[in-house]
Amino acid sequence: MENNSNEITPKVTGIGGIFFFLDNPKETKDWYAKNLGLEINDWGSASFESRNLENPEQIESTQWCPFKKGDEYFSPSKKDFMVNYRVQNIEGLVVQLKANGVTVLDDIETYDYGKFVHIMDTEGNKIELWEPA
Repeated sequence: MENNSNEITPKVTGIGGIFFFLDNPKETKDWYAKNLGLEINDWGSASFESRNLENPEQIESTQWCPFKKGDEYFSPSKKDFMVNYRVQNIEGLVVQLKANGVTVLDDIETYDYGKFVHIMDTEGNKIELWEPA
């Protein structure tokens, strides 16, 4: 039986990334690389891979990514951080969130590496939801 995304429970399945503001992201990234061995990729982040316990063949990743303080990517949030949550059935989740009165900031965007949408929580934190490809 083929899985239809509409049959998959819409929910968060893990942390996809932690994004935060720094005054000097380049210097700080260099410090983390030199002192803690973080390998900074082409997008300016470090990627930590792990395996899905329920499906050990599936490799998942968590991104660590500093941004220059004041970057508009976190807007409209005024916070110094943003969490990216890995989700399943992003379309169903957005329907659920809208029904619950959650502020959905944009339409779902699709890239080679997955689908993304942004929401706001009750404390004014912008949240990025990511369904990996």
